[in-house]
Formats: sequence, C-alpha cells, structure tokens
Amino acid sequence: MTTELYFIFDSHCPWSYATTPLVNALQQAYPDMTVHLLHSAHYIGKDSAGEEQMQAAAKASGVKFGREHIRYVNSPKNSIKTANFMAWMQDKQASKQLPVLNAIQAAHFIEGNPFNNKHDFNDIVEKFKLSPTNKVFKDELSTDAEYILEGIEEIQQVIGTNSFPALVMTVNDNAIFIDHSKYLKNPQEVVTAVEQEIAAIKQSKH
Repeated sequence: MTTELYFIFDSHCPWSYATTPLVNALQQAYPDMTVHLLHSAHYIGKDSAGEEQMQAAAKASGVKFGREHIRYVNSPKNSIKTANFMAWMQDKQASKQLPVLNAIQAAHFIEGNPFNNKHDFNDIVEKFKLSPTNKVFKDELSTDAEYILEGIEEIQQVIGTNSFPALVMTVNDNAIFIDHSKYLKNPQEVVTAVEQEIAAIKQSKH
C-alpha cells in the first residue's frame, strides 16, 4: 500500500496551524507515508487572518496562541519567505519538513516571530542544522515555491475547492479528501476516520 499525504496550508494562517496536529497524527500512524507540505503563499504583506479568525481557530481546536502573536494579530502578514523556506525543505531536507513546520508555527503563533527576514529564521536553521540558500530569503517566490503553487492548483481542481487548509491522502490510486474541520478538537480521530476509508477502499477491490 503506497500512501501519500498532501497538506495545502499557509504558515501564517491560524486554521493551518490548527490543522497541523492532524498531519502529525497521520504521520505517526503511517510512518512510511510520504508527506507533501504545500505552502500556498497566501499572505503577501497586505493583510492577515485577523483576530476573529484566530479566535475561531482557537475555539475550534486545541492550539494555543501566545501574547506576542495576539498583540500583532491584525498587522499584515507576509509568508513568502516561509513558502520559499518550506519549498527548499521539501527539495533538500524532506525528512525534517514536518518538525520544521511545527517549529515555525510555534515560533509564529506563540512567540510572535513574523518570519519577515533572514534573521527571523536563525533559530530554526540552527536547531535543525539546515543550510538554506540565500535566494530562500528574497522578497519574491522562488522557482521551487512557484512549482509547488502549480501543484496546489492541480490538487484544487481535483478536490473542487480553492480553500485552504486542505488535506488529501492518496492510497495507491485512490484519493481520500479529509474534512479537517471535523477533527480539530481531537486530532487522533482523523486516524480512525482514515482507517475506515482505507478499509472501505480495500473492501471495494474484492
């Protein structure tokens, strides 16, 4: 059984932050599964998800938001460098990308790190022993990040929605669209739901 997980997200989106625990739970349940973290680079310094969405995400899930994030919650966010960084991770250090995303989201949503410049990434780079190229920290999307956006468009056409975060798991030739909103309070429940879907797929093959 070949399993892959596609997570369309934005590092600066509170709903994506609330959905990452589901990705963690699925990766633990299926350690051999290939995970594709697809950063949508939605925030380009013009707007933010804002306080209302943050509060809604906090209420719907178990994730915490820190005082430093809340202070600037309505300031415009820019996730372009993080999109470049995650695209570089996918290409060069794929095995570390999920722990790195968890660390980036904790730094952003709890400690208030905006990830606006190269310096903001220093702690992550040191902690995970990374050596990203300088082009990662430019103000425009890297070629790798744009390539990921093309992949996102293809997936969105298949699932029929442009909204994110989005989770799709493929099992051999079958795709399972996971409604993340059902499992935000209890991420482990997503594993049970996926197991049932996989069992149904196997059943239909007989």
